Amino acid sequence: MISNYGAWNEYLKDEFKKDYFVKMKNFLNEEYKNKTIFPPNECVFTIFDKISPKDIKVIILGQDPYHGVNQANGMSFSVNRGEKIPPSLRNIYLELYSDLGIIPPNHGDLTAWVEQGVFLLNATLTVEKSKPNSHKDIGWQIFTDRVIEIISNFDYPKVFILWGSFAISKSNLIKRDENNFIITSTHPSPFSAHRGFFGSKPFSKANEFLVSKGVKPIDWRV
Repeated sequence: MISNYGAWNEYLKDEFKKDYFVKMKNFLNEEYKNKTIFPPNECVFTIFDKISPKDIKVIILGQDPYHGVNQANGMSFSVNRGEKIPPSLRNIYLELYSDLGIIPPNHGDLTAWVEQGVFLLNATLTVEKSKPNSHKDIGWQIFTDRVIEIISNFDYPKVFILWGSFAISKSNLIKRDENNFIITSTHPSPFSAHRGFFGSKPFSKANEFLVSKGVKPIDWRV
């Protein structure tokens, strides 16, 4: 289950040894044997493999992976090319167009963001097929809370984008200093996007902060 963390090992090696993580690993080994779990085992830590800690510019926090077949790929809100764009991501694209005039793409692969330092983290990294939030209590949030704390303590500028009450509830984990800029709004879900997500301009706000700190902004085109 454990992937090659590379640069993350320095910060997370002790976490992997803790009782909750060992129990969670054993639990997931059985889950993957006996049930359909998303994302595929080899993709659970994709976002950690793709971005080293010191390369993070923006953190976008999701709740848990997509629970449909072939959707979850280890990066929050993202799906692989060829898969139908989920409703929340479709609304993210609509806000991207409203904010920066970027025409919505015909796919949901957000790798282009990740390659520039956008850390697409779900608070829970696995889910059982067709059962949203089914793994929310197995230990993942202990792990990802620690990840959020670690990132917030890095001494360089970064933006935390928190969409919806669940993500916003994690703001207490973020160190309040000049290096951390927090953007909040309602979730891009079709159920809530019209109540404050649309018009929130998270992409331009994130870039304005990065530029103000002398950091190259994100090219949000995908």
